[in-house]
Amino acid sequence: MADPATKKIKVLRGAAPDLSAATFQIVDESHTIGNALRWMIMKNPKVEFCGYSVPHPSENHLNIRIQMYDNLSALQALITALNDLDSLCETIEDAYDTSLKNDQIERWDEKC
Repeated sequence: MADPATKKIKVLRGAAPDLSAATFQIVDESHTIGNALRWMIMKNPKVEFCGYSVPHPSENHLNIRIQMYDNLSALQALITALNDLDSLCETIEDAYDTSLKNDQIERWDEKC
């Protein structure tokens, strides 16, 4: 049986042979990751264009198009952006946890 992770992202037809321009389909994701990922990809100065769409609300996937300058790899840009987005989320989580432990905050105890 195939590893579920191998079916999470696939390259759609019409990609450049060198993958300098490609549309990727990401399964089981929505605008939440689409917009954050597009933002992270566009921070890369080697990216010429990036956009995403959710083809239909009843379809459980999004498509993200990446076009690169200088025939660089859109796949590598996607992988880098995913790693950078993961690191950003970890940094935010660490700062939140630290703030929760160290800051003076009002706590409400639940009593049933």
